[in-house]
This record gives sequence, C-alpha cells and structure tokens, in this order.
Amino acid sequence: MAMVSRVGEEMDDPRIVAASLEDPEAFGELFRRHSPRLHAYIRRRLGPALADDVVADTFATAFQRRERFDGRAEFGAWLWGIASNQIARHHRQETRMYRAFARTGVDPAEQDFAGPAADRAAAAALGPRLARALASLGAQERSAVLLLAWGEMSYAEIAATLDLPLGTVKAKIHRARKKLRKHLPEEKNDG
Repeated sequence: MAMVSRVGEEMDDPRIVAASLEDPEAFGELFRRHSPRLHAYIRRRLGPALADDVVADTFATAFQRRERFDGRAEFGAWLWGIASNQIARHHRQETRMYRAFARTGVDPAEQDFAGPAADRAAAAALGPRLARALASLGAQERSAVLLLAWGEMSYAEIAATLDLPLGTVKAKIHRARKKLRKHLPEEKNDG
C-alpha cells in the first residue's frame, strides 16, 4: 500500500524519507517501491547468491544514513549510488562469475531463468563472449554500461548514481561499448 499524505496524495520519496525520521516503519514504502528493480539489477550483476544480501545491505545503509539525504538528488539515484558501492565491494566475485560464464557457457545469474527459448538460445550463443568482454572492463566502465543496459537508466541518472560528471559517464560508456564490440560479433543487416 502506497504512503499517502494527510490530504490523500501519494507521498513522494523525499517526503517518505522525512517521515521515516519520526516513523521508521515508513521507510518500508521506499523498499517496496525501489527493491524489485534494484534486486533484478544486482542479481544480474552478482548472481542470485549475493543479490538478497546486497539489496538488504543497500537498504540498511540507506536507512542508517537517511538523515543525510537532503533531497537535492533523486532518492533513487542516491539509493543506486549506495548499491553501486556495495557492488564494488564484490568486484572480484563479479569478475570471477563472468570468467566462469565465459569458460562454461552457463550464466550463473540466470540459472533459473525461464524466458522464451529463442532468448535463451541467443544468450547461450553470445553469453560467454559477453561475459569475457564484461570481465575485461574496469569497475566504473562496467558499472556505467550495465546501469545503462540492465538498470535501464539515463546518462544523467547514471552520473548521479556514480557521482560522476555527465561527460565522464558518456566517455566511460563509449569506451566500454568500444571494448565490448571487439569481443562480440557484428550483427548482420539483411535489410
């Protein structure tokens, strides 16, 4: 159930953060709003074994620091920034996961994936190459390109999340894409 103000309007994230200072249970609404997308992204980055823990750590950190949230940035960007720091702590694990995927062709982040057969076949064909390519990227390049691709964020949201200038984010994504293209086959255009 969404949090509503006294006048019956749905409360925005900054108001909920402020309300949670008096009523800590109000913070649960922020978890309800943001955890599904964040969990899906972290699961894709680190695999299912770490996703629950990293999401929990992210929200625990956000809850502990909620007094510092001043509303100048979007709450989502602030939260994803915390998540990015949590993911960075697992950089070696993520790199090992991609290298294992590149060797075996089995994506540990999608072991129970039940998508369409065509999607699974395409992922199986490109997956090991993509995993090898992702493992070759530096931590910030990988984070920027995956926030764009898997987090479905805009460049501005990525800049806010990673606390980087917009131009730096664009450059990192451009470099990452260039490196990824070297590892992946070019698409044939039959048109």
